[in-house]
Amino acid sequence: MAENVLTIEAAKKANFTFREEGGVASQAVHDVITAMRANRRSGTANTKTRGEVADSGKKPFRQKGTGNARQGGNASPIHRGGGIVFGPRPRDYSKQVNRKTKRLAFAAVLENRIASGDVLAVDGFDVADGKTKSFVQQVNTIAGTDKVLIIADDFSDKTYLAARNVRPAQLITVGEVNTEQLLAHDKLVVTSGALEGLAKRTAV
Repeated sequence: MAENVLTIEAAKKANFTFREEGGVASQAVHDVITAMRANRRSGTANTKTRGEVADSGKKPFRQKGTGNARQGGNASPIHRGGGIVFGPRPRDYSKQVNRKTKRLAFAAVLENRIASGDVLAVDGFDVADGKTKSFVQQVNTIAGTDKVLIIADDFSDKTYLAARNVRPAQLITVGEVNTEQLLAHDKLVVTSGALEGLAKRTAV
């Protein structure tokens, strides 16, 4: 095991709070992730009913004598350009999750990532020259991959500049990181200054 891998024992010494919730924690993670994704949906999809489409009102053919069923206009759903039956309408997809559930999900995911050896602790993270090449080299040296989430109290402007073109990597402050982000990356790199903040966020 690499020296910079954060273990469960080390996390507990840093005041991380982990609870043996089992299925309750799994349900909390599911609820939180589902809510986060639902809240990003705009809910603006809209189709017109037969009463809303532009229609002249003219009968497509005469009432009698054609052998066809009588038709009163072209707005019917069976006609091209007619209304849509049971199509999407504007709606609100948002879901609410209480604070305790969010904390439980955050702690459960963080514990799982730590137990899997995916969380790496470093003293600090800074790219002084602001170059993308330097950023990639530093990340690969620490994590062995560039699909990483780097969590710190704050980052310098140079570091943000160096990271902005590396799409798999993401810089996030300890107060902004969420449960979905913890799951979305191969490795999590946490600075020593951010450990205390993460520990506070695992407490109920």
